[in-house]
Amino acid sequence: MLTTTYVPGAPNWLDLGTPDPDASAAFYAAVFGWQHRSAGPEAGGYGFFEQDGGTVAGIGPLSEEGAGASWRVYFHTPDADATAKAVEQAGGSVRIAPSDVFAFGRAAAFVDPAGADFAVWQPGETQGLDLVAVPGSLARTELYTTDANAAKAFYGAVFSWQTRDVPMGPGLTYTILTPAGAGPTAAHGGLMQLPQANLDAGSTPEWHPYFEVSDCDATFATATDSGATALMPVTEAPGIGRFAMLLDPLGAFFAIITTARG
Repeated sequence: MLTTTYVPGAPNWLDLGTPDPDASAAFYAAVFGWQHRSAGPEAGGYGFFEQDGGTVAGIGPLSEEGAGASWRVYFHTPDADATAKAVEQAGGSVRIAPSDVFAFGRAAAFVDPAGADFAVWQPGETQGLDLVAVPGSLARTELYTTDANAAKAFYGAVFSWQTRDVPMGPGLTYTILTPAGAGPTAAHGGLMQLPQANLDAGSTPEWHPYFEVSDCDATFATATDSGATALMPVTEAPGIGRFAMLLDPLGAFFAIITTARG
């Protein structure tokens, strides 16, 4: 389970790149009740999604030509420059070199060997998101990849994550991811091999955010009524919760979950 006591390797930031920040802000306000706050004129259009006075995500205009709307997951690192070297040594590549974000922290973005985009945040004045694992905030992160074994090796080399494989049915395995040295209750997400049907439909390796909601069915209805496209309808996963997968109106993938308790 995610907490705001961030440790190395745990998700500690999340932001949305979008061609239309105003339209995206209106959509997520309708679905989650988020408020949008600008980071100021010097931030290049970047801003924050907030709930109950706490930051739950960032949002900004797309900065790369040809890019589409997407969510980017950041993982805690005590040294972004060292992580950049580890990424390259493990076979990944640097998309955005480590750089300071004013006094708030230091960030960098990478691509893993299969092509999935991810990033790191080295805390400065800002440790990370103010709220996680409560309704309207990040609940977990998942990687869908074309080579699960290679992904485990890569992220193990970069973040030293602990992994545990769970059979999901014929030919399917889900790998639970936990920060190094943490107990099983600290798991922050998982990874799995993309099924051939998904590949045939055009899926590519990606990290996906799951947002906690108090009522998955109601939130799913609100999202689709507000212009989202359903990729997977509300599904019950015993012992995990009720979840659904969607594309927002501008094409960014996200998932919602009402986590099973007890």
